[in-house]
Amino acid sequence: MSDPLVSHGQHFGRTVFALCNYPSLLTNGILRLEQMEDTPLSKKPYFYFRSLIDVSGRERQEHRVFKQLIESYPGLLEQFKNGSEEEILHIGELIGKGAAGARGDNTKMLKSAVLDWIAPKGEAIRPPLHRNSKIDRRFNHELTGSLLCPAGLDWNDPQTKDNLQSSELLVCGDQWPVFLYAHHTYDTEDLWCGLLRSRLLVCAYKHVFMSPSSVDREPKATQSRNACLHGMNSATVASIAYIATQVRFALTSSSVFSRTDTATNSETFYHSLLDLLEDLEELKEVDELLVWWNHQVFPTSSAAKRPITANSALLKIRQKHLALKQISGPNVVP
Repeated sequence: MSDPLVSHGQHFGRTVFALCNYPSLLTNGILRLEQMEDTPLSKKPYFYFRSLIDVSGRERQEHRVFKQLIESYPGLLEQFKNGSEEEILHIGELIGKGAAGARGDNTKMLKSAVLDWIAPKGEAIRPPLHRNSKIDRRFNHELTGSLLCPAGLDWNDPQTKDNLQSSELLVCGDQWPVFLYAHHTYDTEDLWCGLLRSRLLVCAYKHVFMSPSSVDREPKATQSRNACLHGMNSATVASIAYIATQVRFALTSSSVFSRTDTATNSETFYHSLLDLLEDLEELKEVDELLVWWNHQVFPTSSAAKRPITANSALLKIRQKHLALKQISGPNVVP
C-alpha cells in the first residue's frame, strides 16, 4: 500500500504545483517559519510582509505552495516542528516521489490516448502516428505540427512550416500552441477568447482526473478515479496548467519528460500558464474560465456557477483579499 505522503504528493502535484523540488520547498519554507518565530509576536505580521516583498516573485510563489501543502495535510506542520532535518527531507522525498510518479504515469498513458482525440472524426491519421514511439510527432507530422504551431503563426504558410520543421524558428516555452484555444482558433483582438477551452484539453482532463471511459460521455454527478480518491469536486488553475503541459508534451517528439529539457521547455510553459492564471489583474477572466471548466467536468459542483459580475462589490472584495493573500498568505504559525 502506498505511503499516505506519496499518495498526497500525487494529487498535490497534479492540482497545486507540478514541477517542484519538494525537499528544497520544505527546507526553505521551514526556514521562513523559523524566522517568524524568532520575531516578537507583535512584529510578526510586518516581518512576514517585509520578508516576502524582499524575495523574488518565484520565491513568493514557492512559499504559497509550501503553505498550501501544510494546510492540505493535517499534522504536517507538527511533523516539521518536531522532526529532524533528515526526517523533513524524507517527507519531502516522499511527496516528491508521489508527484513525479503521477506525472510519469500520466505522461505514459497520454502518449497513446492523445492520438485518439486528435484523429479526424471517422478517419485514421495520415500518415499514421506510432502509439509507442514519438519520433514522428512535433513538427515532423502535419497534424501534431498544426496543433503545436505557436498562436499567431500560420502553419499553412510554407515558409513558417519549413522554419518550424528545420528548427530555424525556435519555439520557446512561453509561446503558447494553438491547441490551447477552442477550435484551435487564436483571436488577435480578444486574447482570452477560447484560451484553455479546447476539446483536446477537456478530453485529457477527464482521462486523468475522472476515468478514460468518461472522455466520450457527458459528465455525471458521480466521481471516479483520482478526483474521487482525493475528494476533488472542482477544477484548479494548476490542474488546468498541468493538463495543458501534459498534452503539449504528448504532441512533441521527446520521449522522456524532464524539467530541464530545453527542447520541450515544459517547465517554462507550465510556469507561464500559472503566471497568467494567478495574476490578480486577470481575476475576472480566470473566474469565468474555472466556471467553464467545472461545467465540463464537475457540473453538479457549486463551483460550476455563474462567474462574479465585473466591477461588483463582491469582485472588488475578493480581489483585495487575494491581493493580501498573494503577499502574506493565511496564517499558519500561531
